[in-house]
Amino acid sequence: MQYVNVKLSDENMQRMLAVTGGARDVPVIVEAKKTTIGFGGS
Repeated sequence: MQYVNVKLSDENMQRMLAVTGGARDVPVIVEAKKTTIGFGGS
């Protein structure tokens, strides 16, 4: 598991936005090819 704080740098934020398709919800969990966004798991 790797924790990435998106508030620390623009690079971290850009990585998150690339994975989520622009969604700014947290947490973002990436497991293999599956991405889960937010507490509801959309």
